[in-house]
Amino acid sequence: MRAQTRQGLPSPTRQQQGGGRRRAVSAAAALVIGVMTTGVLAPSSASASASASGSAAPAAATARPDAVQRALDSLVRDDGMPAALASVQDRDGRTRTYTAGVGDLATGSKVPRDGQVRIGSNTKAFTAVVVLQLVGEGKIGLDTMVDTYLPGLVRGEGIDGRHITVRQLLQHTSGLPNYSNYLGDDVRYYAPRELLDTALQHPADFAPGTSWKYSNTNYVLAGLIVQKVTGRPLAEEIDRRVIKRIGLRHTYFPAPGDASIREPHPHGYLRDAADGPLRDITEIDPSWGWAAGQMVSTNSDLNRFFSALLAGHLLPSAQLAEMRSTVPAEATFGPAARYGLGLLSRPLPCGGLSWGHGGSFPGYETRGGATDDGRATNVAVTMQLTDEAGRRSLERAVDTALCR
Repeated sequence: MRAQTRQGLPSPTRQQQGGGRRRAVSAAAALVIGVMTTGVLAPSSASASASASGSAAPAAATARPDAVQRALDSLVRDDGMPAALASVQDRDGRTRTYTAGVGDLATGSKVPRDGQVRIGSNTKAFTAVVVLQLVGEGKIGLDTMVDTYLPGLVRGEGIDGRHITVRQLLQHTSGLPNYSNYLGDDVRYYAPRELLDTALQHPADFAPGTSWKYSNTNYVLAGLIVQKVTGRPLAEEIDRRVIKRIGLRHTYFPAPGDASIREPHPHGYLRDAADGPLRDITEIDPSWGWAAGQMVSTNSDLNRFFSALLAGHLLPSAQLAEMRSTVPAEATFGPAARYGLGLLSRPLPCGGLSWGHGGSFPGYETRGGATDDGRATNVAVTMQLTDEAGRRSLERAVDTALCR
């Protein structure tokens, strides 16, 4: 995807989030957005899934749309999303899933409940957890220079790995240019070193540690450090250290060349121009996102991940405290947003903070967060957002769920 102006959530033009390049890839016949509003699910389709204890929510809970369902319906009806999905976890661990819209515009099929989506820059939080686990094991130093692990690799105009720390990579204070701004529309497999080399052809954005700017390049380097230190592929380390450890059954790091999405999923769409038709972009090589944005997951798995992280099930307390040590990130993520080490904090309208990340990838946009008292929400839509109004609507849906 071509990096967009603001993010990082990527929108990640918040763009970058996860990578955030909008690619106009050819796909099946373009479909007009006009058919979407007829696919909004009826109020009774809000799902009250079984609670953690196994008891179902009262039938009355689905009698009429609650605030979360109304927010998803609005994303489809008013913001033009083909589909919207949400998973909401309350303080007691009970989970409810929601859908709105159409899962496949070509067939009119329903949106799969808690279907898999490309999670874009949420991948960064997984990568950061692995790095911080290795910090806790004494194998990586947060304030150690990148050159210690990748000698001579990071050199360019105003760029020197001897003066950039691991912490600066994870917190986006390295000044490294964002490679995804320069990939163009070439849809193919990219090796991690190729992504890094693309970035190094451009000058630094600022001297290390003097400012903040979201860059996917930081996480490609973090992933390369993990591989150098462990001697294993990043995907295997994320699977072993995170996915299997907390039982994420629907989350994975696609293998090289795997352009599909394994389990039931809504199709993802791309619009080449503001007034253009939607194109199905579900199948795409995600390698350009790598450690910054390649993964696939579900809303419920993301809730489980961020909840486990905040509860201390993935990191020792010292490393979790480092991850939650933040700097201002308002330019990319909005008012009062702050960025830690692969973890974003945002104030909630009902008080307190939500912690998470968010992601943007061609065809999908995800936003969510978890709180220290056990609440968690993740919302996904099936079109990458390129406008501020759409991003605000998505974030309001998350706030509605966390504050209801």
